[in-house]
Amino acid sequence: MYIVKCDSKFSCLNVQITLQAYVVSEPKNNRSWLCSLFIVASLICGAYFIRSAFITKEYKDRLSSWEVINMLQNSKSDTCQIQCRPPGSEALPQGIVVKTSNLQMQPLWQDSANPEPSLNLLVLAVGIKQKEIVDQIVKKFPARDFVVMLFHYDGIVDEWRDFEWSDRAIHVSAVNQTKWWFAKRFLHPDIVAQYKYIFLWDEDLGVDNFNPMQYLSIVEDEGLEISQPALDPVKSEVHHQITARKRNSRVHRRIYKFKGSGRCDGRSTAPPCIGWVEMMAPVFSRAAWRCVWYMIQNDLIHAWGLDMQLGYCAQGDRMKNVGVVDAQYVVHFGLPTLGVTDENEASISPEPYKWKGLILALRRRRNPIKSTIDLR
Repeated sequence: MYIVKCDSKFSCLNVQITLQAYVVSEPKNNRSWLCSLFIVASLICGAYFIRSAFITKEYKDRLSSWEVINMLQNSKSDTCQIQCRPPGSEALPQGIVVKTSNLQMQPLWQDSANPEPSLNLLVLAVGIKQKEIVDQIVKKFPARDFVVMLFHYDGIVDEWRDFEWSDRAIHVSAVNQTKWWFAKRFLHPDIVAQYKYIFLWDEDLGVDNFNPMQYLSIVEDEGLEISQPALDPVKSEVHHQITARKRNSRVHRRIYKFKGSGRCDGRSTAPPCIGWVEMMAPVFSRAAWRCVWYMIQNDLIHAWGLDMQLGYCAQGDRMKNVGVVDAQYVVHFGLPTLGVTDENEASISPEPYKWKGLILALRRRRNPIKSTIDLR
């Protein structure tokens, strides 16, 4: 319905003619517009449904893949929860299984304060004749940072009780057994897993120029997994040149030797030219010790030859991760005390043929084929 107001007859006639023309043409335009709208809407809807079909299929495929992956992961996790448990613990609830331990002493009374556990471990193979030297070594290691463990190879324990630190130390006794026999049986990696560094030392070391905390700071800064303090070349019995202290040096990893047998130069890639420490005062990281422990044989006596294989446990490149710390050094007195019962036998320079016979007997025991090695 159109309502038109006309100011005059002539203008009203013109408006009436225009309206009649619009009314005649409007239905055609509306039908054409509706047709176009319907076609466009149909195309859009068709595209939407087609796309939805593809998306639904892709989503279902992905969902199916995710379900399979989740099932495999859950299955693997469930399998590992059973198979990765320590043998013998399969019947226990998961939450009760404790895989590792430590050497921290627990208070006898419940209301006693439980001190913070120490982060490192000092282990010494000792005999009563070196009591004073051992006392000096232990006093160098702060009680808050180190657990002390003594392997008594002479069976004497009670005579150590006069030292104030004796009651907090772990004492293990077995007559005429070496450091490595003790280590294999009492330093299992799961027992010492708490300790960041393990000092596995002989008893005949002078520590006047050694600070263990500064030593560990250098070791961590240099990334050394297996290390030892350098030996004072003047006061020590030095068996291998690489262990001798270098002046004005913090750490060294290789030596240069251009004369005699066993030459070492810049191209050397094997011990004892590079990446090597001696077995009298090694220091192991937690990871390195876990590897070394498995390498120690049950009948290992004096660890001869083990030092040449330590590179397997360097947690990477032995030429970088094994080194000698010059800034913190010790004196190696070279006292042959293990198994010596007579005062005269405890000489720093034992009769050479006697020791050659001992070496030959030990090598024969370890490897009969190599028992004919020339010891001259």
